[in-house]
Amino acid sequence: MANHLSESLPERTFQHQSSLPPLPVPSLESSLLKYLDAVHPFASEKEFKATVDIVRKFQEGVGKELHKKLLQRAKTKKNWLEEWWLDTAYLEVRIPSQLNVNFGGPAPYLEHSWPPAEGVYLQRASMSTWYTLQYWNLIRTERLAPQKAGKTALDMDQFRMLFCTCKVPGVKKDTIRNYFKTESEGPCPSHLVVMCRGRIFTFDALCDGQILTPPELLRQLSYVKERCEAEPEGDGVAVLTSEERTRWAKAREHLISIDPHNKTILETIQSSLFVISLDETKPYSTAENYTNMTMEALTGDPTIRWGDKSYNSLVFSDGTFGSNCDVSLFVCLENVQDCKSPKGSDAVRPIPLPEEMVFTVDEKIRSDISLAKHHYLESDLQIVCYAFTAFGKELIKQKKLHPDTFVQLAMQLAYYRMHKKPGSCYETAMTRKFYHGRTETMRPCTQEAVNWCTAMMDPTCDVSMYACGRGKIDGRSLCLFHMGHDRFSPRLMPRGKPCCWPSINTTN
Repeated sequence: MANHLSESLPERTFQHQSSLPPLPVPSLESSLLKYLDAVHPFASEKEFKATVDIVRKFQEGVGKELHKKLLQRAKTKKNWLEEWWLDTAYLEVRIPSQLNVNFGGPAPYLEHSWPPAEGVYLQRASMSTWYTLQYWNLIRTERLAPQKAGKTALDMDQFRMLFCTCKVPGVKKDTIRNYFKTESEGPCPSHLVVMCRGRIFTFDALCDGQILTPPELLRQLSYVKERCEAEPEGDGVAVLTSEERTRWAKAREHLISIDPHNKTILETIQSSLFVISLDETKPYSTAENYTNMTMEALTGDPTIRWGDKSYNSLVFSDGTFGSNCDVSLFVCLENVQDCKSPKGSDAVRPIPLPEEMVFTVDEKIRSDISLAKHHYLESDLQIVCYAFTAFGKELIKQKKLHPDTFVQLAMQLAYYRMHKKPGSCYETAMTRKFYHGRTETMRPCTQEAVNWCTAMMDPTCDVSMYACGRGKIDGRSLCLFHMGHDRFSPRLMPRGKPCCWPSINTTN
């Protein structure tokens, strides 16, 4: 009876965390073979032979000792890579995060607020904020269904980093402050931070334990906007988050030393659910061209984004949205629905107005702010961002191709056509089947991909199938796919088809 009852209850967001398997350590041999495969397309015959010799010496020498230490580490840590990856890839990096590490662009629910519409952007902002808060509540109450690959549960730990999380600069290494708690774990911060014209405000997103309604959120955002339009601009302390990490860390330490209240303000920003940036720009875009919007999201006004926050919701004055997020926290907002006003009362309860938070600054901080703006504005970033609408993944699947394979090969071919050589490329792989699994690296520029690109560029190439006598796997014939000029790629034939098909002639 108890088992039947537990099976009938919905799964909680984090209920599988303790039962996820540890991250395995791949064999030394397989890792080195993958490395050689990744190097092969870019090395000459002489260079590749030298690389093979180096790898062999490593495998037979220091590699053995290092691998033993790695296996020993894996015995004491359920995820032996997690700490190293976070430190090396994100927290120890000293270059400015906002322009070099963060990711940003059009918001994922952009199509629901299209076309742009001036004069209603605060209404749209209140609705999108309301839906985002619903998502926070799903995670906090663990009603967001755990994600799975088939029936295999995936790690959900990164979902704890979506809200109430911030990176804090250090002189040598940054740290991550996470204030989020599920309902069963205890109280969780519920306040928002709004930035506008270099000024910073905060208000609670809950009233009597309930999320503010869109009309109530609109009242709060309108108050901030009206204050900022009627009064002088703020000091723009937020721009310091765009600085080189050590400089920002030292400026932060000085900021705290000036006035203890500055530390309270920093804590309020760090622990907030997320930041809403009221941006006065109008990034002209069309339904297919998001270039200007993406540029503004990545390089826009640094005085109204807190570059270390897990999520900055950018509200442009033309009624469109963008986002800028610290990548070390790996934000992925989904299930944010159509930005139409939910049914409910238009009444606004007597909730406290937003409170402005004003840093105490001195000449040194003003100088640091001015220098940070200079460094930020001198960046040279070139972007082209279009939505490809000619066809999508459904058509690709109809052609019996995987959409990711299709896109990766398309990028390789485009690079090959432009530069007449293969392009070194990184693609993220998922390790979320394991405890605290996050990402790994794939190298999609394989020798087979290069062979395919050269065949596509060769007007004399005939693509044909022929009997190769390679045997069978699981009852299916294994054939070589002839790429022309003695280039071949293995292909497993459909069940029941012989190894030799009639020739197929195609054009480029």
